[in-house]
Amino acid sequence: MMKSAIASLMIPQSIAVIGASTDPQKTAGKPIFYLQKNEYRGKIFPVNPKVQTIAGLKCYPDIASLPQTPDVAIILVGTESAIAAVAALAKINTPVAIVLTSGFAETGPAGLLKQEELLRAAGKMRILGPNTMGMVNITDQITLSPSGALAMDNIGKGHVSLVSQSGGVLGALLSRAAARGIGLSKLVATSNEADLNLADFIDYFVEDETTKIILLYVESIRKPEQFREAALRAKKAGKPIVVFKVGKSAAGMQAAISHTGAMAGSDRLYDALFAEVGVIRAHQFSDFLDIPIALSAGRTLHGKRVAILTSTGGAGTLVADSLGEKGFELPVPDIVTAKKLDLLDLGDQAVLDRNPIDVTLAGLQPTILKGAIKALVESDSYDALILILGSSSVSRPELMAEAVKESLQSTDKLILAYVSPHAPQAAEIMTKLGVPTFTQPESCAVAMQSIFQISTYNHQDQGVTQPLPVIDLSSYDQIHRALDEHEAKQLFTQFGIPTVNEAVVRLDALDKTNFDHFGPQVVIKILSKEIMHKTEVGGVALNVPNKKIPEAIKEMQDRVLHRSGIHIAEFLVQEQAKGGLELMIGMHRDPLGNAILVGMGGVTAELFQDTALRLLRPQMPLTQQEALAMLQELKTWPLLNGYRGRPVYDVAALTSAIVHFSELIIVMNDRLLECEINPIFVFEEQQGVKAADGIAILA
Repeated sequence: MMKSAIASLMIPQSIAVIGASTDPQKTAGKPIFYLQKNEYRGKIFPVNPKVQTIAGLKCYPDIASLPQTPDVAIILVGTESAIAAVAALAKINTPVAIVLTSGFAETGPAGLLKQEELLRAAGKMRILGPNTMGMVNITDQITLSPSGALAMDNIGKGHVSLVSQSGGVLGALLSRAAARGIGLSKLVATSNEADLNLADFIDYFVEDETTKIILLYVESIRKPEQFREAALRAKKAGKPIVVFKVGKSAAGMQAAISHTGAMAGSDRLYDALFAEVGVIRAHQFSDFLDIPIALSAGRTLHGKRVAILTSTGGAGTLVADSLGEKGFELPVPDIVTAKKLDLLDLGDQAVLDRNPIDVTLAGLQPTILKGAIKALVESDSYDALILILGSSSVSRPELMAEAVKESLQSTDKLILAYVSPHAPQAAEIMTKLGVPTFTQPESCAVAMQSIFQISTYNHQDQGVTQPLPVIDLSSYDQIHRALDEHEAKQLFTQFGIPTVNEAVVRLDALDKTNFDHFGPQVVIKILSKEIMHKTEVGGVALNVPNKKIPEAIKEMQDRVLHRSGIHIAEFLVQEQAKGGLELMIGMHRDPLGNAILVGMGGVTAELFQDTALRLLRPQMPLTQQEALAMLQELKTWPLLNGYRGRPVYDVAALTSAIVHFSELIIVMNDRLLECEINPIFVFEEQQGVKAADGIAILA
């Protein structure tokens, strides 16, 4: 089997260093210095026409002079020289090149043209970068990077691998992980991603035996579909992905765009994408290290009931508060568990009828501590246990470790620890034992939430997706504009979305139309392709008596002309929907893909912004279960579900309408620039839904 380009990058037998320096303190001199420091056993070919040798190695004047084709080349020359070097390396069939050189897409349009030139020069050769800090394979001690963090000794080997779109984060994670005792496997900085991107390395790590957890530092995802497929493969392989996504704020997003020259997507849609593919999002950079520590325990969490065992009440309360904010429960010990704790002879000061469970100083005796831990992990009332290491952990760091060792072997429940005083030795002992240990109370909650997410993702069922409907849309082939409201609702009807009864009328033809079948009162609206928000110009009238339709239309025509300067010739007369709740269903185009949005509707929709978002998968509409889950995310979901004695509404009909709307978005595809139903009325159970207004803009 032919060796892949990424395999050549990760475990090369020969390395060419283009633009190598004789000074190991300079950026161009560090790669060879680090390779030799780590006793790299393959061949190293420095390329520099100005010197004969570098670090005891023969130096070659140019790429054409190399004695053989290298497995990988690392390029440390200027922009124009880098392009020429890539072309020369491609000519001798080098599998992959690392381009550290900057001055490409991250600098703007001119740099993007240079990056395209670089790709043309590469041909079939794969490129990491440009503007990258390279790659570090700690497992095999191969360092293809000038990062200053590599000057450290004894970087810990482990099972956590990183792909970062920022080169600086590669070095930051190396140093921080070493300080926390986290073992790393491989680190890659993809940066501009002219060629190789996040998904390429996720795919590699899925097959890499030494990688158990994958970390991603993300500024933007350039190829959402490739990322989605790779993330799902990692999920299937049981390799959790933890992502730290920057660009939550407008300033952060702009900084991310300017750093790598990529288009960023909506932060809410990143959340939707990560949830869909089972990726855990770290919201603080400290979480980026805390979460892998928690996941490395390899334990699952099937519920949110937690026991906290402490000998120091204040620290227990801090942890309890942070757990409560994440939705975890702290039930008091059940009768059986309380009896077991009572038998431990804890004395009068112990507090056993609440949670945190405070065993006071009596709990510092190894036998009592073992008994308390055993009682709690055996209890059916708890899914996990958090141990608080108090001041005794400074003088006796082995105490808790000895007590917990036995329980770790007898239970598969999750056990975490929080070190209250500064006691790094105690934290190190517990972590090595297999108990994820943290120095911040909030970290315990973040860790537990992450493990719970992974446990939930592994058992998710997205439901059954129906095949897309086959609909004749040829009548829209020549339409390249905003549809008026009536046309938009005709489109909705074609996809199975019910709409209100209505008729298009002109003021001069009203005497020929009878509206009695609409009921005693109607709704009147202007019909316009130019005015999207009709209420803002007085273009909507509710509860108009049937007999006053001509008068109301004439008043509306004059009012809209005065406010907008537009003469309206046609109007809609609609049935007046009664007794329903108003919701909205819309679409959102984004660099990540097409999204569907559901929320409370009507004129206050933008004010309350109570919405749920989902990215649509290629050619796959939402399922009924996914549509229901979106509704259940809304703060106003209880209003649909019989809040305080109010009616239960027809949620089944509403979820069907949401599914049909997602089918419309997928079938229309690029023809649809914008689309929204607002409001769609949902009535009481068994009474269905009706779209009362909507817009659709065709490309």
